[in-house]
Amino acid sequence: MSENVVMDMTCYLVVRIRGVPDVRYDIRETLKRLHLVRKFHATLVPVTPEYRGMLKKVENFVMYGPIDKDLLRELILKRGRLTGNKPVTREYLEEVTGMKFDELLEKLFLGEVRLRDIKGLKPVFRLHPPRGGFKKSIKRHVREGGELGYREDIGSIVARML
Repeated sequence: MSENVVMDMTCYLVVRIRGVPDVRYDIRETLKRLHLVRKFHATLVPVTPEYRGMLKKVENFVMYGPIDKDLLRELILKRGRLTGNKPVTREYLEEVTGMKFDELLEKLFLGEVRLRDIKGLKPVFRLHPPRGGFKKSIKRHVREGGELGYREDIGSIVARML
């Protein structure tokens, strides 16, 4: 993966797919700061050197990759939750942010707005295990023929988890 390709992307979708109980303290703390405290929790993070370092530290527990706008729209509307475990609606997001829904999606995609900046919206998405299961081992990195780490095709797996 070349550096200029990474800088063109603005947002990563990060999904925790391993839930090991005896995780080292520093890794557990990093997962907590990413809001990934349970298996199949997902969140959006901007592509910055700080977040890339955090992802490097926890890549044996998560899969991550670039998200496209259609998947982001579907993820927010299907799996987004407000405080009190209420589902997210377009009307609520437009009322709270003062922007049209598509404009808000664009700003989220570009990293100008973050999930935690939207009042009442939880910064984590709770997903199902993928329908049909994982095709490879969740104990190995992508380079070794597994599911963990950076993936260009994360959208195909997450679509089965909605």
